[in-house]
Parts: sequence; structure tokens; C-alpha cells
Amino acid sequence: MAFRNDSGSDGDELNGEGTCSVEEVRLVVPETDDPSLPVMTFRAWILGLLSCIILIILNTFFIYRTQPLSISAILMQITVLPIGKFMAATLPTRQFTVMGRSFCLNPGPFNIKEHVIITVMANCGVSMGGGDAYSIGAITVMKAYYKQNLGFLCGLVIVLTTNMVGYGWAGMLRRYLVDPVEMWWPSNLAQVSLFRALHEKKTKAKGLTRMEFFLIFMAASFAYYALPGYLFPILTFFSWVCWVWPRSITAQQIGSGYHGLGVGAFTLDWAGISAYHGSPLVTPFSSIFNVGIGFVMFVYIVVPVCYWKFNTFDARRFPIFSNQLFTTSGHKYDTTKILTPKFELNVPAYEGYGKLYLSPLFALSIGSGFARFAATLSHVALFNGSDIWKQSKSAMKNVQMDVHSKLMQNYKQVPSWWFIILLAGSIVLSIIMSFIWKEVVQLPWWGMLLAFVLSFVITLPVGVIQATTNQQPGFDIIAQFIIGYILPGKPIANLLFKIYGRISTIHALSFLADLKLGIYMKIPPRCMYTAQLVGTLVSGTVNLAVSWWMLGNIENLCDIETLHPESPWTCPKFRVTFDASVIWGLIGPGRLFGAGGLYRNMVWLFLVGAVLPVPVWVLSKVYPEKKWIRLINIPVILYGFAGMPPATPTNIASWIVTGTIFNYFVFKFRKGWWQKYNYVLSAALDAGTAFMGVLIFFLLQNEGRNLKWWGSELDHCPLAKCPTAPGISVPGCPVFK
Repeated sequence: MAFRNDSGSDGDELNGEGTCSVEEVRLVVPETDDPSLPVMTFRAWILGLLSCIILIILNTFFIYRTQPLSISAILMQITVLPIGKFMAATLPTRQFTVMGRSFCLNPGPFNIKEHVIITVMANCGVSMGGGDAYSIGAITVMKAYYKQNLGFLCGLVIVLTTNMVGYGWAGMLRRYLVDPVEMWWPSNLAQVSLFRALHEKKTKAKGLTRMEFFLIFMAASFAYYALPGYLFPILTFFSWVCWVWPRSITAQQIGSGYHGLGVGAFTLDWAGISAYHGSPLVTPFSSIFNVGIGFVMFVYIVVPVCYWKFNTFDARRFPIFSNQLFTTSGHKYDTTKILTPKFELNVPAYEGYGKLYLSPLFALSIGSGFARFAATLSHVALFNGSDIWKQSKSAMKNVQMDVHSKLMQNYKQVPSWWFIILLAGSIVLSIIMSFIWKEVVQLPWWGMLLAFVLSFVITLPVGVIQATTNQQPGFDIIAQFIIGYILPGKPIANLLFKIYGRISTIHALSFLADLKLGIYMKIPPRCMYTAQLVGTLVSGTVNLAVSWWMLGNIENLCDIETLHPESPWTCPKFRVTFDASVIWGLIGPGRLFGAGGLYRNMVWLFLVGAVLPVPVWVLSKVYPEKKWIRLINIPVILYGFAGMPPATPTNIASWIVTGTIFNYFVFKFRKGWWQKYNYVLSAALDAGTAFMGVLIFFLLQNEGRNLKWWGSELDHCPLAKCPTAPGISVPGCPVFK
């Protein structure tokens, strides 16, 4: 597969020798390289840092809004291309000498490797500021919800050390999660396809080039997103069942796409389809199929049976699907009534106010997290344990190498001690913080060390799952469960243990994915190390600075009770973080899941999850010729109902359907089209949606120009939020006798 870059060089073709064994990679990633291309150029530094800063500012700003928007690096990936080419055409080409070293502002045409480095820096602005903005989420909860007097320096230490610890884990685990051919990180293929589309030269081949295809569908996605994004938001949750039965609570509980099980509901919004599991076009069908099995079993069988048949956990006292916390009477739980001035649990007040309850789907989703955590450890130990053990015994010199690994041998590698220094320094700084700001962080030094141990143990098995299936089995619940038992009644300690024990793993996986992208795009490892390190330091500092300014200058930020009814600063994502700190930190798992706790039986799901992968592994050994057995992935099946709430069944169901169409039917019957356009289409949909989302916000929503009509409501299913137990009175809902 020859690939020509801007320099006009095809690189050194290997004629298929050592070709990658993963078919998707073989079809998409070019098996060539041109080592002469400059990488860390002046324009790469300028555009990379600007992209990183712009994305972190925008993503930090948007994350606080009622309708948060995460802007992906694709926005900058496209924007910098014409700027880079303009710089290549206008910057002077003569050599400059500074401190005895010469350099050139313009080493030639803007090339694909510079473009990759810029995008890697931009990714730092997404992973830290977009999505759930984990470290900033913890700091926001501490300042906005608990009203703590947290200093900027302490906040900066928290933000930077969580990321640097993740970077250290990534360096330590490269040999297991990046070097092996089987660890192929599916999400990277969309990036590779987009880079090829942006840089390949037009040929006489039939059909559209990747670039032409990308531009057409990006324009279409851009224009279309005006409908679900502003003009007709009901397309995000099209719940027709509620229109057929407008007075039936049960029908609306079943059919609501936003507050119910979403049976029959669907979304025509790409942002809704890709919001929680990522783009379905870049996820292997085997993974989609496993997620689908778990989703159907949980949402369409387990939850209805528990709610209507057995009334499990007094489920009918509450809405079938909600992320709110409730009292026994079905009303919102007021945490201020059980909190001491030192941000700890007031036990007498808690006993007087009453127990905390969860909606049935929320409670069962937490239980699935218990099973998923144990299943991940068990699955990786059974299916990958022997390979990991061999590699741990320095057998890496015999590891299978494909064409991409061979090409990367032309470059100097990054020594492990570079990563170890960052890791050790971050750990030491974190422990020092636990002494200096002891009253603020609540987490003692030994709790910090325990968080690091948990992070290291978990990063490898979770990384194996993500690198092969594009799914990341979360274990937020486990981190908070562990420290909640050890330090009950301390919500801030629970928050920080979560970000050091879990969030550092998320950052490690992001770094590992970029390292694999570097192999696919033949980026010198030391250049990749520098770009990631600088991007992380810059984005972390800017991330905290923007958040700090907003917390200090926007009145009542995140305080729903005192904000103006039409205020956009309600912080729904951070509300979930706060609720989790209440469940696991303030009240603690001992009161909810211990002896006498309402949810005590869910702890058995740890054992269930650990056992479930065993029969699959046994069958794969008994029938080795049946390759499909090894594709049964219990952690991914259990991931089918992860993230709900805030994810809804409609989000996940639409993701499954879309992924099946493209990665089963199109892949099987139109492989040529799939090879050329599938990942380009994913990137085009992302880019068009992001561009229109930004435009709508700055031109309309930020000016208060919002539409109010029937089609602007997300979900016409008001009764779906109602309880159905006798005697429960909630405003807007009928009372059953």
C-alpha cells in the first residue's frame, strides 16, 4: 500500500514483508515511511501550542454549561492545515543561529508528520478539558459545591500530578500496550484516515478522493447539525411511543428516550450517537456485538423485571431512570442537612434525616460496575496472562514485529528512565501535598500511595481491553468504593482518591493511544515524548486558570438553587461528580452496601464478574478451532450498560445500530468502500458537528437567542419521571392508591 506525502516521496516500501496481522490496520495504515521529513519544526511548535491552548480554553468553558459541548482535536487538525501551508509559503527559508545552534523557520513543505505532532498537542487540550474534565471536576466540586477554601497552588499540583502520573504509567507499560501487534487501538484508525485524506495527492483512480469525500460529508454534517443542535432538538431523543400513549406512565417509562428505557426511541444526532462510547464507526464489530448483548440483557430484561416484577430496592418509589439522589418519600435528597462545617458526615443528622436512595437503573448500573471490575481482571489474567508474563521475563526481543515496528527502529527510542523520573517526581509531590494541605485534601499520604497502587494494577488490564476493542471498562466506582470503606464520611478524600486512582489511568490510556498513533504515522519517539509532555504541562496550567477565573467571576456558578432560571451555568456533569462524592464519600459504601444496607446484595456481583470469564476461557481451550469463542468478551458485555446515567439507553442503542451497519454489513459486503471511506466518514461527522456546535453557541446561544417551541424540547415524556408506588406524592405526577 504505497502512500505519498507532501514531499512527494513514497518512502521505503516493504512489499508486504511483516505485514500487520490485524486486517483493519492492514487496510488503513500505510506501510511506508520517509525518515527525512522534519518533525519538530518552528511551525509545529507554534501551531501545536496554539491548538492546545485554544482547545483547552473552549472545552473548559463549555463543560460548565447546561448543554456541555466537548470539542475534539479534529477541529484544530483541519484548521491548522491551511495555516501550516501558508506558513510554508511565506516564512523565510534562511538559517538562523542561536546560542551556537542553527535552525530554519521554514524547512520546506508542510508535511504530515508536523501535522501529527500538532494534533498530539491539541489532543492534550481535549483529554484534559473535554469529556468529563476529571481533575477540574474535583476542584469545581470542592470550591462550588462544598465551598472549600482551596488555593490555586494546591489545585495546580492536583491537576498536573494526576496527568504526570498517567504519563509515567504509559511509559512503563509501553511494552505491553503499544509494542505488540495485537494492541492496535482501533480509534487511531480514524485519525490515520483523516491524515491521509488531508495529505494524499489526487490520482486518476475512480471515485472521490478521501479529501473530496471528507469535505463533502463534513459540509453535510455541518449543515445538518443546525437541526438537532438548535432548530429541532427533539431529533436528539425521538420518543414516538410517548405520543401514542400520552397519559400512560408505564408507556412513557418504556418509551422515553431521555427519562426511560428508550424502547422504540432513536436519535438522529451524531453528537448523541457518539457521546458516550465514542464513534461507532471506529469500533470493531465484535466489540459492538458484545456491547449489544449486555445492553439488551440489562435494559430490556433485568431492569424491567426488577422494577415491575420484584420492586427491587423499593424501585417503584422513584423514577425508573434518574441520576438524582432520593429520600424514602421519593423527593430530592438534600445533602446540606447532613454535612458538618469540616465537610464530613454529621451522623446524628443523617440518622434523623433518613437513608439515601437511588433510581433502579442507577443502582443496577453501579452493581454492573462491581461485576465489570472483577471481570476485567479475570478476563485479562486468563486470556492475556501468559503473554504478559513472558514479556515481563524480558522476552520482548522475540515479540512479533510487523512492518510498522520495523520502520520505527530507524529512530532513537525513549529510555524508560525519562518516564520514571516524571512518575517518581509526581508521586513525591502528591505525597508532599497531602501533608502541606492536609485539612483541605483529607487524603493522608498512605491513601495517596494506595491510589497509585490501584492505578498501576488497573491500567494494564483496562488498557488491554481498550487497545483491542475500543471500549474502556471504567472502574470509577471501585476506586470510590475502596476509599469509602477505609475513610467513610470524607467526601473530599474520596474525590481525590478517585482522580489519583482512576483518572491517572484514563490519562495513561490517552497517552498510550497517542504512542500507537506515533507508530502508525512513523513519528520519532523522542519527538512524541516532547510533544505530549509540553502539551500536558501547558493544557493543565491553562485548564486550571480558566476554571479558576470562572469560579471566581461567574456568580453562583453551578448553584442551581440560586442561579437565574435561564442561566446556562448549571454544570450537569459536575453535579454527577458531586453526587458520587456524596454516595461513596459522605455517606459511604458501608451504610449503603454493608450489612443492613439496602443495596448489600449487589456486592455479590464482584464474585459473579470474576467467575463469568472462566467458562468462556475453558471453551476456547476445549474448542481452539472455533475462533468466535475468543471474541466473547465478558467485560465488554458488562460495559453495554456502563455510564447510565448520564448516558441514556437511546444513546447506546443508536450507537449499536450505527456501528452494526458500517462495521458488519458495509465491511462485509463493500470492503473496498469501507477501506477507503469508513474512518474518513467518522472524522467528517465529528468535524462538521464540532464546527456547527461552536458556531451555534457563539452566534446564538451565547446571546440568549434560544428557540422555544414543540420541537425544541428534548423529550415529550413528562410522566416518565414519575414514581408508581402507592402513596408517593411528587409534583406533576398522579398519586397511586
